[in-house]
Amino acid sequence: MIYRSPHPDVDVPDVSLSDFVLAGAAERGDRPALIDGPTGRTLTYGQLADGVRRLRTGLAARGFGKGDVFALFSPNVPEFAVAFHGIIAAGGVVSTINSLYTADEVAFQLADAGARFVLTIPAFMDRAGEAAKKAGIDEVFVLGEADGATPFADLLVSDEEPPEVAVDPGTDLAVLPYSSGTTGLPKGVMLTHRNIVANLTQFGWFDYIREGDRVIGILPFFHIYGMVTILHSALHRGAIVVSMPKFDLEPFLGTMQDHRINRAFLVPPVILALAKHPAVDAYDLGALEMIMSGAAPLDGQLATACAERLGCAVIQGYGLTETSPVTHVMPSLTEARPGSIGPLLPNTEARVVDWGTGENLGPNQDGELLIRGPQVMRGYLNNAEATARTIDDEGWLHTGDIGHADEDGYFFIVDRLKELIKYKGYQVAPAVIEGVLLSHPAVADAAVIPVPDEEAGEVPKAYVVWAAGAEPSPDDVMAYVSERVGGHERVRYLEAVDQIPKSASGKILRRVLVERERQRQSGS
Repeated sequence: MIYRSPHPDVDVPDVSLSDFVLAGAAERGDRPALIDGPTGRTLTYGQLADGVRRLRTGLAARGFGKGDVFALFSPNVPEFAVAFHGIIAAGGVVSTINSLYTADEVAFQLADAGARFVLTIPAFMDRAGEAAKKAGIDEVFVLGEADGATPFADLLVSDEEPPEVAVDPGTDLAVLPYSSGTTGLPKGVMLTHRNIVANLTQFGWFDYIREGDRVIGILPFFHIYGMVTILHSALHRGAIVVSMPKFDLEPFLGTMQDHRINRAFLVPPVILALAKHPAVDAYDLGALEMIMSGAAPLDGQLATACAERLGCAVIQGYGLTETSPVTHVMPSLTEARPGSIGPLLPNTEARVVDWGTGENLGPNQDGELLIRGPQVMRGYLNNAEATARTIDDEGWLHTGDIGHADEDGYFFIVDRLKELIKYKGYQVAPAVIEGVLLSHPAVADAAVIPVPDEEAGEVPKAYVVWAAGAEPSPDDVMAYVSERVGGHERVRYLEAVDQIPKSASGKILRRVLVERERQRQSGS
């Protein structure tokens, strides 16, 4: 069956991304648009609009024009928004780069994207400079000053009016983030102006960000979640984004308290800390009204525990880089369906199919989630084969995520297809076991991976981080899990570690643990 959104369709404006997001910026004048959390440095809406205009002029003077690619290799700072929208408004394409990348990884993306310029910060210049040389970048710009780079401020000196650039929102690319998709090396995700404007309009239907709201910008703006759902949504709505360049719990809590943050878009590891870490009690988070989780499955019990501790709503959404990103969200702050990502956004359809046969599945049957809607990417850059594997002839994007819808059309994500553990023919979802582990009071964090087993093929192994002061018996914790899951989902091995490896967007890096286990078993 085809699931359709229960919400009415929305009209998608036929405008460029920068025109849509900054439509009200000049009129908002001296009102704060972005605040740098660590320093309090403020960029007003008027300054943002003026900076974007000046950057358009500066880029045109350097021959940067329609279709050219400018890479952003920077943590979250207010100038990120100026650079992003100035590039877009000049007809260019922004390719955002993971702040944790090595020089070789940066060079790969620069070369693959065909970037002409890159903007970075002084602390990243060792990697950015090396990568730029390898990739043949025309010019490196830096926020501030650094050897081997041009100050970004040099692009903002002219007060002349920039040349007009014609943009076709439906075909011209706006953003080129990189994603591994369901398999393989990172690939350039071609997102048009209309893709992202559509998603901002679809998500905006729910009114989760309002004018004057104070939104924490802790999730990296280079990631599609931080880029669209936080940065662009907030600026379009006239909210204030308080940015932080990295996550450290106590500075994060202090910023939330001092700026009276009332809207927080977070990932499960941060929500886990808010639910369990003792340091939270020392801060006043009373202004917080809503936490929205994304980027990885949020266990229902963890969501409830966080909501009860902080006295705010904790809801969940879902999306992919390839869908600009949001496809599902809980429709209100009062919906009590912990663990659900909610129904589909307006203008969006979905199917749940058997991952072996492709047959449609009905309610409460787990299968691969397929998505169709105006937010679905144009394809992967210079990779027709990967595009064809991901988007079929009928326009369905194969997400690689396993889940189901209930009778009411509320969806639940179980795990990634490629991360399922194959136990005697059964499919075991690591996220389900992780959720049970996290409900144990002695467990601060957890990850589950497959390990080879001669009889079963694969069995679950858990890595856990003990809560402060706790050192329970591993056998007791495994017994706790066994009482709450099916026989095929029982944890066969458990190992305590200091931390669980995670990506910048909060996803568990199970491949790191799998490789560690493989090396251990091989004796290397």
